[in-house]
Amino acid sequence: MSESEATVEPPESANEFAGEYAPRELSPLETLRHSMAHLMASAVAQLYPGTRFGVGPHIEHGFFYDMAITEPVSVEDLPRIEEKMREIAKSNLKFERSFLDRDEALVWCEQTGQDFKAEIIAGIPQGKISFYKHGDFTDMCAGPHVNYSSKLKHFKLTAVSGAYWRGDDKNPQLTRIYGVGFESKEELEAHLKMLEEAARRDHRKLGRELELFSISQEFGGGLVLWLPNGAFIRKQIEDYWREEHLARGYQLLFSPHVAPYALWDRSGHNEHYADSMYSPIDVEGQLYRLKPMNCPFHIGAYKHRQRSYRELPMRFAELGTVYRFERSGTLHGLMRVRGFTQDDAHLFCTSESLEAELGGCLDIAQTMYRTFGFPEYKVELSVRDAKNTKKFMGSDEIWSLAESTLAKVLDDRGIPYTRMEGEAAFYGPKIDVKVVDAIGRVWQLTTIQLDFTQPDRFDLSYVGRDNTPHRPIMIHRALLGSLERFFGILIEHYAGDFPLWLAPEQARLIPISEKFVDYAREVEAAMRAAGLRVKLDDGDEKMGYRIRRAELEKVPYALVVGAKEAESRTVGVRRRHAGDLGAMALDAVIGRMKDEVERKAAL
Repeated sequence: MSESEATVEPPESANEFAGEYAPRELSPLETLRHSMAHLMASAVAQLYPGTRFGVGPHIEHGFFYDMAITEPVSVEDLPRIEEKMREIAKSNLKFERSFLDRDEALVWCEQTGQDFKAEIIAGIPQGKISFYKHGDFTDMCAGPHVNYSSKLKHFKLTAVSGAYWRGDDKNPQLTRIYGVGFESKEELEAHLKMLEEAARRDHRKLGRELELFSISQEFGGGLVLWLPNGAFIRKQIEDYWREEHLARGYQLLFSPHVAPYALWDRSGHNEHYADSMYSPIDVEGQLYRLKPMNCPFHIGAYKHRQRSYRELPMRFAELGTVYRFERSGTLHGLMRVRGFTQDDAHLFCTSESLEAELGGCLDIAQTMYRTFGFPEYKVELSVRDAKNTKKFMGSDEIWSLAESTLAKVLDDRGIPYTRMEGEAAFYGPKIDVKVVDAIGRVWQLTTIQLDFTQPDRFDLSYVGRDNTPHRPIMIHRALLGSLERFFGILIEHYAGDFPLWLAPEQARLIPISEKFVDYAREVEAAMRAAGLRVKLDDGDEKMGYRIRRAELEKVPYALVVGAKEAESRTVGVRRRHAGDLGAMALDAVIGRMKDEVERKAAL
């Protein structure tokens, strides 16, 4: 029942709405960025009179504001808005706070035409409404803000997009303008450089150029068509994934894509997860729903027959395709899709083996991070919000035990973590692991979720040593999150330059001229016999052009053959990022490449 489908995109408006106007404490950097959002809003108000404002929160690395602007705004307009922001900031305007009664605030909304703010007021409890003013611009906001606008110096507007009001596509679509902001010029410049590099690595661009995958409205928004090159890399990932799981005592499953509506009632999804599920399907008078998660089916595999304590721990794993409703405005390449394949697993164990099983989940996760080239990662422990327990299933005692167990496993292994209040799944706390990519971005991959609730709901049991029934404990676990999203991360991490063991084409054979094609075919046959993936480029173009083409297509090895190579039974070797390695005996080249593949060497 993993919920590891995360994204680097900012959260949608439902959370922003609450965070923007609820009383809160912000760090100095968050306060700076939030103030920059209001500075941007004031600039837009001057440039586009009559603009109506939604929400403008700080986010990671910066800020944005959702606005109903009186004219269309594109990225070409951002320098003009940014220039106006700097002009206002230099005026050293004071951010002044004031309060209005609820009725007075509604009058203000009516007088200023701020209908979105009036809607916000309707959701705020009775009391005083907070406003902030700098210069001629007043905005309803809980704050806090910097004291003076002159403190807002190091920012850059970066993007424009559409965003439905409060994240609902039935509401008006607003213009969302993004910006980044930092405390120093050096931090801003470093971040902008990172953004340039991120654009170069964009998996959507590389996916097209390298023919890895396709997503189009014609075949369904958020639904991925894996092209041959991408499908081959996916196969390599899946084969490795299965090998690791089988070696660690997991049993593989395949489960259906739909299930009766009643099953999702029993699991709690209809009550707690319906907003992310597709509408029911009527089949001969019985309702079904597309599965958003695999766990009820794994529970079904466990319940197939009576279990004994001798069978536990029992580890089921599946590369299971699931479907979740994502609004069209949130879809983003492979990073947020509507149909995806989770590398899912569910473990059933006793209380005595629980800590060891949790530790085993961390072990296999760390192994995979190293193999795929992610040595650095961060860990979070997501727990229940003790002030809002109604949205979580299970007793206080169960939650206390589950949270303390996860914390102990991390502590015993010396793994530092951040405690995330209120971020648990509705049925149990979880460990989330986020890897750091080649340019310093953080991506969530692994989720390990402890569940004492589903075994009760499905009346799971095993016969213990005392010959009486006992309740197993259930662990929900995904390592890579989903194959789609992980593949997108992998593309950007390596900028499309995949390690040799993953590359769909490992070597490109380039004969200098037509006279040496026969020898090139001998080399090709020998390499294929050794299990290597090689393609012969015997086109009419000049050799330099063909070498350059192999470089652009990110083929790891370019092997050149001519008269000297044919006579000495060698090949001229060029390795991406290493350059010309000179002539090597064919057996030596094959041995080198096979060793690199077998070690699953990262770049």
